[in-house]
Amino acid sequence: NLLKRFKTCILNDYGYKYQEYRKAMKPILSTFGGGFGCYFKVSEVLLPEENREINRVFTIYFQDVIAKDEFFSNTEYLKVKALYFNDSVGFTTLFSSYEANR
Repeated sequence: NLLKRFKTCILNDYGYKYQEYRKAMKPILSTFGGGFGCYFKVSEVLLPEENREINRVFTIYFQDVIAKDEFFSNTEYLKVKALYFNDSVGFTTLFSSYEANR
């Protein structure tokens, strides 16, 4: 089964540094059998969760939970995250995580 995660976030820098983050982390993500599905730029939120606005919605997938955990603890990924992600993203919310048949 494929692990899929549906996430939202707010970008602090209108996405410029975040795009560099995605560009740098994508090859690392691929080595763990992961990738991105949908990616949306949100212009209006009618009912925000946790009373916070969002401006991005995306799906990310992994081969399984082990691959997800290994990816997010990978040294190279953590370097990329520190360089680009931490300053560009105000917060993230995980809406759902589920396993799907391939």
